[in-house]
Amino acid sequence: MAALLCSLVALSEKAANLARIIRSEKALFDLLVEEKKGEQKNKRFLQDFKTLGDVLIQEMIRNDIAQKFPSLEDNVFGEESNKFTNTLGESITVAVQPTEAQTCTLLTKVLDGNACAASLLAKAVHQEIHMPPDSRLDNLSVEVDFDSLGIWIDPIDGTAQYIKGRSEDTPADGIHEEGLKCAIILIGVFNRNNGDSLMGVVNQPFDIIDQDDRWQGRHVWGVSCGDTQVNSLPSMPANNDPSTPGISVILSRSEEEDIKTALRPITDGKVKYAGGAGYKMLCTIDYLVDAYILSKGSTFKWDTCAPHAILKSMNGGMANLAKALEIYQEFVKKGSGDGSDSAGLDLREAELRYEKPDANGSKEAGQKWANAGGIVAYRSKDVLLQVLETLSNYSNL
Repeated sequence: MAALLCSLVALSEKAANLARIIRSEKALFDLLVEEKKGEQKNKRFLQDFKTLGDVLIQEMIRNDIAQKFPSLEDNVFGEESNKFTNTLGESITVAVQPTEAQTCTLLTKVLDGNACAASLLAKAVHQEIHMPPDSRLDNLSVEVDFDSLGIWIDPIDGTAQYIKGRSEDTPADGIHEEGLKCAIILIGVFNRNNGDSLMGVVNQPFDIIDQDDRWQGRHVWGVSCGDTQVNSLPSMPANNDPSTPGISVILSRSEEEDIKTALRPITDGKVKYAGGAGYKMLCTIDYLVDAYILSKGSTFKWDTCAPHAILKSMNGGMANLAKALEIYQEFVKKGSGDGSDSAGLDLREAELRYEKPDANGSKEAGQKWANAGGIVAYRSKDVLLQVLETLSNYSNL
């Protein structure tokens, strides 16, 4: 498990470097945007984009995992199709080739003969990344059956923010509403037998700008496997005072007004907004908010697997919102008052699972792996209970 995690951390850094290279030159970036159509289009948005960067990152991770861990080759799953159409209308299968030169040749065809751009990308795809020592990784000892593992990849979550580019907004309590900071790379490992999220790496390629006006990134990892609960996070910040009135939540601007209204009694005005589901989950992981709530089924297994494992390692989790509400309301109905006495309340069945599509989800191909029923990402069970209680008590829901 430690060897796999080390590899995934390095791959996330390699992917982040590729994302920065693609975004650094406007002329190159303009070539790499292709609008999603048909089944691949997320119906929640009027415009949804796929970039060659998405495809390259996904296929690079898939290729490198297959080389180092051959038994996982057929169990690496991702958001993107590896088909890309160039401006000549040619459909090309994007895949990492055995050599940098061969990958360059393939990408030159994708890029309509732009050999310079293709060379830059091919070099990034084939480069070796050497990570600095991390004692927590080196000392990690978890034995798992590799034959039971699966991997979900979201190569660039928040593609709209990635395309939109750098934002000059002033962060509110450390949270940016939009821009490159909201673009996130997600790699999650799950158990294919029971669907549990086991391990996750979340990489933010555009974290800070250095003195040379270049973006530098960061990553967070976590493991939640049996008795092993470990992550790369510092301890909870000292200013995170649990006695402060209200819990803080982060939402999408497009969230239902009834949800926003229902949450007012417990948030005391501490409601934040931001773009990108992965970024909102990262804000929860980073102690910037207590929970991320989404009532729509517009996130997917590849979005949530990695941050779910990290939250579990922090004694939090990620639940199907509709299912959690159903379980909570049934618990209260059976005579436990308002649910404040949570002894006996078992919400494990509401935790997201990753081995198969949700039973009540859409059968449409593009929506097959959606988290039907919405989600709530939380840092403690107490926060989850407060969310469920206030939503249950709001009559309009």
